[in-house]
Amino acid sequence: MPFLSVLLVAALLLAGVAWLRSAEYDEQYTLFLTGGVARPIWGSDVITAGNVQALQSGRAGFFTIARDLRATDVHPPLYFWTIAEWRGLMGNSLVAARLASVLFSVVTLGLIAAIARSVGISTVAAMLLTVGCYGFAYTGAIARAFAMAQMLSVAGVAVLIIARRRPWSSFAAGTLLGAATFTNYLAAFVACAALLHTVVARGAAARQSPHLDGDCRVAAFLAMTVGFVVWLPGDLWFFLAQRQNRVGQFAPFEVVPALARLVQYSAANLFGGLPLYLNGVVRTASTMALAVLSVSLVALIVRRWHRIATPETRLLLVMTAAAPPIGLVLLGVVFDNSPVELRYLAFATPFVGLLLAAALPRYARCAVLAIQAIALIGLMTRPETMQPARATAIAVASLVHDGVVLLPHGNDGVGIVGAFAIESPTTLRLLVIGQEETPAAIRASASRYPRVVLALLGQDAASRATLPIMRQAFADPCWRAAGAALNVLVFDRNCGEECACAAGTSP
Repeated sequence: MPFLSVLLVAALLLAGVAWLRSAEYDEQYTLFLTGGVARPIWGSDVITAGNVQALQSGRAGFFTIARDLRATDVHPPLYFWTIAEWRGLMGNSLVAARLASVLFSVVTLGLIAAIARSVGISTVAAMLLTVGCYGFAYTGAIARAFAMAQMLSVAGVAVLIIARRRPWSSFAAGTLLGAATFTNYLAAFVACAALLHTVVARGAAARQSPHLDGDCRVAAFLAMTVGFVVWLPGDLWFFLAQRQNRVGQFAPFEVVPALARLVQYSAANLFGGLPLYLNGVVRTASTMALAVLSVSLVALIVRRWHRIATPETRLLLVMTAAAPPIGLVLLGVVFDNSPVELRYLAFATPFVGLLLAAALPRYARCAVLAIQAIALIGLMTRPETMQPARATAIAVASLVHDGVVLLPHGNDGVGIVGAFAIESPTTLRLLVIGQEETPAAIRASASRYPRVVLALLGQDAASRATLPIMRQAFADPCWRAAGAALNVLVFDRNCGEECACAAGTSP
């Protein structure tokens, strides 16, 4: 009953996150790709939010998704193939797509419970401390591949721990870890840690027990490697075609900023953005307190190291928990960028949860869970942790009346337009403005409407470059400022005698 109760609470919590959070930029790639229009082309004509939603509601087939991914994106296909079938069963809404991640995360918690039970760790504590991790709850409720890749990674590690003496276990573990990389390339961090652990642990076992059959150890490692390598041709077929698709997505690598960001997001992975809800000295104090708490948790794990499961298992848990942050730094060095993101570090959270459950005394578990609960409430309710599509759409809907909304195109017309349209009434009129538009052309496009509302969503380089052009277009005698709100400016067209210029034609 405790196990089932925690699963139910976790499912409700993650479903709540999926329901309450604003639509996100990256989720639109999932919806458009599986809808059959990977990169929609927005012309100069007015469209409605309902038109955008309709483009996300199609049905893309297996080969269409593979072709579009190779041409336009930087991810492998397994998640998208799965979510296309899921949407066919559950519906086309964003929430329906997010619920697939909720299901994957609930399965992951069940696997964590199985690992914990097999090595003498409290199953309830391990599950609660994992779902309480901000990074786990966040990636477990968005329409992206992280939750599915994490489920497969944890399944591979679970097989290694629970069924390590079975003849099929190594190959099965390698196959699951390889499938995780075919879901999200960054799952390779955990997979490589597990493969490396097989070498290290078996070498240690050989030193302690020389009588063990060396051939069996080598065979197990080779079987795991074969299971993993089976997926590499598919990974490479997609990755080599995609490697130039998002050049410049991350800033160039610099050691100090990258490490500082790594520390910041590692703590946020556990406790979320609590300091964001505060101001001034209180924010600084809370940041320092969470930093001290994070260091203290690491110290407790080190201090109680020998009480954590068996030597082989605790080494595996530490290696898989440390692999994502170490892997991101190595990735930055190799490719000269800084890909340190909370969602990438979230691959470590199941193993961190197991370590904390094993190492922390009861009072410390309760304190950590209390802080995590506050962070998760913020995840569901606080705008500081959400992207701006919903809040901006609400403000626009209250101001637009019989006018038109101008929206920046962004890098590829997917993330900004899709997220804003999902959160808007279907009848809302939209004009998508590209970076190459001139102020005069923008005025001409809007001249048929008495009111123009600028949705100032600068979420990528192209959109940030477009916003000054949008503002400049209406710094004109034919238009007057009529209001403002969050990320919103409103302009009304002057129709009185004092306006001598024709709308849309003034220099």
